[in-house]
Amino acid sequence: MPFEIVRNDITKMKTDAIVNAANTSLKMGGGVCGAIFSAAGSHALQEACDQIGHCDVGSAVQTKAFSLDANYIIHTVGPVWQGGGKHEEQSLRSCYENSLKLAHQLGCKSISFPLISTGIFGYPKEPALQIAVSVIEKFLADHEMHIYLVVFDKKSFGISKNRYQSIAAFIDENEVRILEEQDMRYRKKSDNEHIFYSPEIELSLDDVLGNLDESFSARLFRFIDEKGMTDIETYKKANIDRKLFSKIRNSPNYTPMKKTIIAFAVALELDLLETEELLEKAGYRLSKSHKFDLIILYFIERGNYNIYEINEVLFAFDQVLLGA
Repeated sequence: MPFEIVRNDITKMKTDAIVNAANTSLKMGGGVCGAIFSAAGSHALQEACDQIGHCDVGSAVQTKAFSLDANYIIHTVGPVWQGGGKHEEQSLRSCYENSLKLAHQLGCKSISFPLISTGIFGYPKEPALQIAVSVIEKFLADHEMHIYLVVFDKKSFGISKNRYQSIAAFIDENEVRILEEQDMRYRKKSDNEHIFYSPEIELSLDDVLGNLDESFSARLFRFIDEKGMTDIETYKKANIDRKLFSKIRNSPNYTPMKKTIIAFAVALELDLLETEELLEKAGYRLSKSHKFDLIILYFIERGNYNIYEINEVLFAFDQVLLGA
């Protein structure tokens, strides 16, 4: 997928460029900066940085990646958090904008970012995440690149506590409701006969065969036309790789994964019934007994179709992300 949040050590990423959260003097520091220097080869990388000499806050420069499995290290200097009144937001936004611009100029097809300034520079994690995502979203609207936001652990990543608690409560309420419905439907019909019915069932063979009047791809492209969207708008909003979209367009019998189909539903801003219809064309259903599905339901019910926000929440709840 064009944009993905991953939990990893950034020095292990295999992308054309790896972004270093640098300091203005381009000296080896701690945190992400120290880890990148150590993995790349601190002596060689420091010599390359010394030749450049300086990098302003919000700017970006590049060196070779040396021992890293990348072509370039892009060094950008994030702002130190001073309460938000010292143009920190614009400086942080510039870090991502200038790094992406430089990567594009270098011909990079992929790039890995840390969550800049959220370590010893003290930038609050939630607004820092929103800035990163908004810049990346804007860049991908006009460019083709695979962009990874790499977090080392959950402590390095934050969504709103209120949002997390709201979604967790929504999941808990639905999980309890499913158990109650199952219990109510488990009735004794006679002394030795019981009926058990679960409202969450997989599609039967008859369901699938009876749904073959229109293929998944045919219904998808009919939805695209009905919503007045272009192919490019659709796959970009769905966080779908252009090559995969082309495969779906040119292979009428190809059926992608469930998470990819839901990504299309989000991009097309389908309501719940339309989403279920599109899923059923491919032999899938949403289930209120699955955490992933409940998170999708939470956003659709509230009319929030921002795929990047949805993926932030999916990541926070250790679920697969939307797109492909």
